[in-house]
Amino acid sequence: MNGYVDVGSLKVAKNLYEFINKEAIPGSETDTQQFWIDFEKLINDLTPENDAILEKRKDLQEKMNQYHKENKSNDFHSYKQFLKEIGYLQPIPEDFRIETENVDDELKQAGPQLVVPVNNSRYALNAANSRWGSLYDALYGTDVISEENGADKTAEYNPIRGQKVIEFGREFLDETIPLQKGTHKNVGNYSIVDGELVVTLKDGTVTSLKENEKLTGFQGNANSPTSILFKNNGLHFDMQIDPSDPIGKTDDAGIKDIVLEAALSTIIDCEDSVAAVDAEDKVEVYRNWLGLMKGDLSTSFKKGGKEVTRTLNPDRIYQSLDHKEFSLFGRSLMFVRNVGHLMTNSAILNKDNAEVYEGMLDAVITSLIGKHSLLKKGVYDNSRKGSIYIVKPKMHSPEEAAFANKLFNRVEDMLSLERNTLKIGLMDEERRISLNLKAAIKEVKERIAFINTGFLDRTGDEIHTSMEAGPMIRKQDMKASTWIAAYEKSNVFTGLGAGFSNHAQIGKGMWAAPDKMKNMLDEKLAHPKAGANTAWVPSPTAATLHAIHYHQINVKDKQIELEKQITTLQNDLLTIPIAEESNWSNDEIQEELNNNAQGILGYVVRWINQGVGCSKVPDINNVGLMEDRATLRISSQHIANWLYHGICTKEQVIETMKRMAKIVDEQNANDPDYMPMSNDFEKSIAFQAACDLVLKGRDQPSGYTEPILHQRRLELKQQMASGVNI
Repeated sequence: MNGYVDVGSLKVAKNLYEFINKEAIPGSETDTQQFWIDFEKLINDLTPENDAILEKRKDLQEKMNQYHKENKSNDFHSYKQFLKEIGYLQPIPEDFRIETENVDDELKQAGPQLVVPVNNSRYALNAANSRWGSLYDALYGTDVISEENGADKTAEYNPIRGQKVIEFGREFLDETIPLQKGTHKNVGNYSIVDGELVVTLKDGTVTSLKENEKLTGFQGNANSPTSILFKNNGLHFDMQIDPSDPIGKTDDAGIKDIVLEAALSTIIDCEDSVAAVDAEDKVEVYRNWLGLMKGDLSTSFKKGGKEVTRTLNPDRIYQSLDHKEFSLFGRSLMFVRNVGHLMTNSAILNKDNAEVYEGMLDAVITSLIGKHSLLKKGVYDNSRKGSIYIVKPKMHSPEEAAFANKLFNRVEDMLSLERNTLKIGLMDEERRISLNLKAAIKEVKERIAFINTGFLDRTGDEIHTSMEAGPMIRKQDMKASTWIAAYEKSNVFTGLGAGFSNHAQIGKGMWAAPDKMKNMLDEKLAHPKAGANTAWVPSPTAATLHAIHYHQINVKDKQIELEKQITTLQNDLLTIPIAEESNWSNDEIQEELNNNAQGILGYVVRWINQGVGCSKVPDINNVGLMEDRATLRISSQHIANWLYHGICTKEQVIETMKRMAKIVDEQNANDPDYMPMSNDFEKSIAFQAACDLVLKGRDQPSGYTEPILHQRRLELKQQMASGVNI
């Protein structure tokens, strides 16, 4: 077959085959010939089991559809009994504790977590380097600091705004490292004498910290340090002093910045935020992951009219209080998020000439690449404990978690890795796994390092699972529904009950509005308060600001408090968010359709036409929101549900899509690479894809968007390759 290399019974795309043989395997202490023999056997052995998983999903969905068609009364007792009878709802196992070993400290310490598409090398490097972030930059450049009273964000440095930043910084210092006397707002000088911080106020008063144990190190001369390192609630921050600096010279104590330890971990994403539909795309994904693991990834770009080259940050060097040199890690601990059990990819064809499951492809190749870091063949180590961290998304049940465990076992064997070297991050984002989360964790209790809630995907699955039950409440009302509150609490309770505290991550979902940092600072404190020791943020700036929350809340103490409150919330989780009365006005229905359609089109047009899997998409009010396939899933399923139950009509949906497409075209008018949809709706593959996601939404497996997106993106790529004018 043209473009493929025969490898045993497999056909491997030539570019992938060459990448693995010439780039991924060299230096990994892996025999090339044996690698392909083992890879072929893994695919042949596990494909039937993967097939069975998907057939089970389909069978359960069909049974639930039939149940809801026949039982419109929605009697809770009979519904719950039905779910038990069909095996959807499984027995809750006896109490147990996870047994994961060799977990890096970053996963035990509370702090922010970034998620970034791996195929954008600049974003990937920014994310990996977001372990440390400038608080002053994060404040000055965002809406956390208001522009009132002359504090505008101007092209040149605005000293009025700068003074507001400095005041915020002083308040942060007063909250985290309070003084015995006075306030950091009145400090004139900091020095270190005999291992203690000596603070001289502007009136000459000499004082010190209330808790000197928070002082951990410094740079420069102890009597006149250039930076002073502190640690609060397990997180470091670095007060940098330089009276000659443009900022430092405006500060009474010469402080030029406060640098916070921010994104302790980062998810390098091969899944929801990436548009990878063939071997060409997958090689790009894997090559960037290889560069991160070997430490040699770099990218150059123009910034401020200058050429900038970005690489991974080195470690940070300090002196301890007894004048011994030590270092702190300069980079986030990196997970890699693989694709789930559903999708296939033409990068490899199996013995039946069918596409292989992409989850198997990712597991083998990202682990092979991760081995470079374990062998210390690169510039930096990722894991100091000898682990490779893989997030496994969109699993539906304990059986599916067990299958992932079997897959990881096989990968470890073929790469000569010790058992449980591959750690698993289990995404709690499907309804069936939420209900059976404890049993799912038990299946991977020796390798689990992470659980995480994902509101958007979870809502999409909630809608699809109960599609036949009735029309769903409006999307904006979902966050106040019974099931979502139970979902968020149950995830934390289950993790704590299984021994995650001080052992693994319990995570919360993404802040989707990267330009609304004041709102994030006001609202995202709820995540550490909920007992989560990490939560997702969309940018390094957001990570820096979210780090403030972990200084305000001691998550370990919060988890101890919550462990006393653990209870089963299964009944609340089973509450379906059906509208009790679907008597919305015509204007309310149209408003819902407009919002959903605009979000779908704004994301899909970039995914299909430009291969962008995650981007800041202007909503209907021109507020930029981070969109990925999870947001697309909920929006498309919501319209599909309303259409099915007659809340709206097909003609109304199509009219709305066309009208919103024109708005999206206008919002993207300044993008020279943008291809408008409204010039010709019939010929616009992106527009047709967006319509398919809604009009065919009921028929999509679990309401996933990937099958249609991949099909339509491949269609466009084929047209481009053949020279068709699009």
